[in-house]
Amino acid sequence: MRNVAARQLVPLQHAAEGRFFGMRHAAVPERERIEGFLAQGFEVVVDFAGAAVTQSFVDELIGRLILEQGPDVLQRPIFKNCTDDTRAILRFVAADRLDQYLKTSTH
Repeated sequence: MRNVAARQLVPLQHAAEGRFFGMRHAAVPERERIEGFLAQGFEVVVDFAGAAVTQSFVDELIGRLILEQGPDVLQRPIFKNCTDDTRAILRFVAADRLDQYLKTSTH
């Protein structure tokens, strides 16, 4: 029996035009990959190396997961190679969507 879940790497750089993720639609296939790996029980490593992201991209990538699966979903992915700006965007999106999730799930 394994103590550690198998890992799946989701590198974002390969999907970026240039190196910049600004459009929400660019996050959809990446989010779907993450959802699939999580559903299969994998530990997911989201690698932001070489990818500059916007709030819209991160909201579609992570915010939607929070709205659909709840805040516990954030315990499962690992975010790797984040710049300070990327970390700030991740925190903002997570806090905003957590607040929204709590408001809609308690009423």
